[in-house]
Amino acid sequence: MSSNTKLNKEALLYHEFPTPGKISVVPTKKHSTQRDLALAYSPGVAAPCLEIEKNPHDAYKYTSKGNLVAVISNGTAVLGLGDIGALAGKPVMEGKGLLFKIFADIDVFDIEIDEKDPEKFIQIVKGIAPTFGGINLEDIKAPEAFEIERRLKEELDIPLMHDDQHGTAIISSAGLLNACEIVGKKLSDIRIVVNGAGASAISCSRLYKKLGINPDNMIMLDSKGVIRKDRPGLSAEKLEFATCIDVHDLDDAIAGADMFLGLSKGDVLTSEMLMKMAPNPIVFALANPTPEIDYHLAMSTRSDVLMATGRSDYPNQVNNVLGFPYIFRGALDVRATTINEEMKIAAVYALADLAKQAVPEQVNITYGEKHIAFGREYIIPKPFDSRLLEVVALAVAKAAIDSGVAKEPIKDWEKYREQLAERLGGGSKWMKKLTNQAKENPKQVVFAEAEHLDVLKAAQIAYDEGICKPILLGNKDIIHELMLEISFEGIAGDVLVLDPKSDEQKQRREKYANDYWINRQRKGIKLYDAMSLMQECNYFGAMMVVAGEADALISGYTRSYSSVIKPMMEVVGCRGDVKRISATNLMLTPKGPLFLSDTAVNVDPNAEDLVSITKMTADTMSMFGIKPAIALLSYSNFGTSDHQLSTKAAKAVKMLHDNHPEIDVDGEIQADFALNQEMMKERFPFSKLAGKKVNALIFPELSSANITYKIMKELNDIESVGPILMGMDRPVHIVQLGARVDEMVNMTTIAVVDAQEREKKNRR
Repeated sequence: MSSNTKLNKEALLYHEFPTPGKISVVPTKKHSTQRDLALAYSPGVAAPCLEIEKNPHDAYKYTSKGNLVAVISNGTAVLGLGDIGALAGKPVMEGKGLLFKIFADIDVFDIEIDEKDPEKFIQIVKGIAPTFGGINLEDIKAPEAFEIERRLKEELDIPLMHDDQHGTAIISSAGLLNACEIVGKKLSDIRIVVNGAGASAISCSRLYKKLGINPDNMIMLDSKGVIRKDRPGLSAEKLEFATCIDVHDLDDAIAGADMFLGLSKGDVLTSEMLMKMAPNPIVFALANPTPEIDYHLAMSTRSDVLMATGRSDYPNQVNNVLGFPYIFRGALDVRATTINEEMKIAAVYALADLAKQAVPEQVNITYGEKHIAFGREYIIPKPFDSRLLEVVALAVAKAAIDSGVAKEPIKDWEKYREQLAERLGGGSKWMKKLTNQAKENPKQVVFAEAEHLDVLKAAQIAYDEGICKPILLGNKDIIHELMLEISFEGIAGDVLVLDPKSDEQKQRREKYANDYWINRQRKGIKLYDAMSLMQECNYFGAMMVVAGEADALISGYTRSYSSVIKPMMEVVGCRGDVKRISATNLMLTPKGPLFLSDTAVNVDPNAEDLVSITKMTADTMSMFGIKPAIALLSYSNFGTSDHQLSTKAAKAVKMLHDNHPEIDVDGEIQADFALNQEMMKERFPFSKLAGKKVNALIFPELSSANITYKIMKELNDIESVGPILMGMDRPVHIVQLGARVDEMVNMTTIAVVDAQEREKKNRR
């Protein structure tokens, strides 16, 4: 099965299960009692209806309008698929809604309108516009898209933008500003060739002019060649960029050009053409997935080229997600009546300036870089830079106010910054960041139970995603049969299948047994016993990690947690600075990551154990680029009980304050106070956690931690990653018995990141 066929199959399953589609509507008010329902609907709903009738602006006060955007399309220009129709484009619109939510906490209804006539389409959108605080037009073909957007912007009083036009324009403009600065060229002087004349190309060219590009220095091409003024039948948009220069094709136009902007199709810019460009050429080859010129070809052709693409696997990705969520966020927050040129240009300069700022370590970690810094390979911020929401939304909001289109100007900018930071929850984004980090330097991971279909599926996903290079342990015939069943095809050498019981592994098995026996001979282990144990996948796999023949191990799917820890402790053991291992669960909550410890190992930890658990939790959080703010939980608050469950937590906190003052930690404290910043500040202003958002909870004993994370996972549908073993000498990680495929993939990601961090420390 080809990789595309396999991806398509997985995509269909992803969209169908466990619930069809990617977005849903979630109630924001209580609805459990008859009184709640009376307030939500009849008769209580009449009161806000009458208030809105008197003052339509009160719709923002009493309904979700203020945070609701419509993603609207007629499906005439869907991604690279073309005119596939409104209904067929729905998965894309749902996907756009998902991005709005996870990057800027904006709610979305996707609206697919089966209408190609521009006038009728405009009237339909106008008719439903009162529902929304903003409208994002999507995947509407040119030239109709220009007229549709122009008319709707004139006739509606809410922010509206056709992202296909303006998203790429805004992001590429930011990149162009910085590219010109790096290569030492003035915007007013550079010659630009634009290959493509669709909605995006026209919008980019218009915005470039507003930034200072001389229109006489621009040459635009469409599928027929250079757009010249003597060509008959040009649309108004193409006529705007028609030239009198005597050039006819891309080969003519590119000679001496300072910049190439490609919004067309792959491989149209040859290396010979690239050689004709001016010194220090700027090449934005934005066709996806195949750029107008291959990145590696361009870099090998000219060492002085500065290049951007639309792809995430090359430097300087021009990605619309850098713009639209944050532009709408700023526009909605001041209730702007439009998205005007001033707001777009504010976003351009905000993005350009952000790329020049010192990059937070978390961004370096996410993208597997030692030091991302402004330069030829970093002219545009990375999509998972958490500063984007604050920087871009705030700039757009200010521009809306300054240009007079804001109905609700912001008075307290610091408070607004805090509100934006609160919106950054989106727990799933943290897993995405970790996945990106793992993919930067994939490691060899042993899957000790590969004879089981779900384990093999997890290994396949991790391999296909580029997270790891799997080593599959178990009966070869069974594993190969299952691999065939799920079309798991690896590149030779990337996926190893080993049977610890086979004659093939006899030499390796004997070496492992001898090493294990030497280490355990004074603990009752005989060489014969060691030989027998090395036929077990968990012992064999753990020895592979110890021997340096693998970087990490995943196990636990078929056995209880305690039975898998035993071989890991015997073979791998604790880190030298750790007396007792522990486990934490990373809960990906809507308000951000929350760590719960100890969820799997220590049944009844004493005060010293709690100190160790807290310290290891803080270290684990730091490994993920998260600054710890840790609460030690109890049923009491700061000495209100003298029971041992409370006093041991208080004792642990004192030791932590005395010996680890660098950690923001406090307790003993009840969970609601720990998680409610206002309650904490009001009742316990003396606490080290007052005014801080707590992101880790340490429980007084295992049962409460384990019960809590499982209740959160099942009742609140919160994704749980873990239990993550802490304190082991090597990256070995154990999933829960019967773990889901996605949980095993997440744990594999954690194992790879763990291995990467240990490798970095060993280099220092």
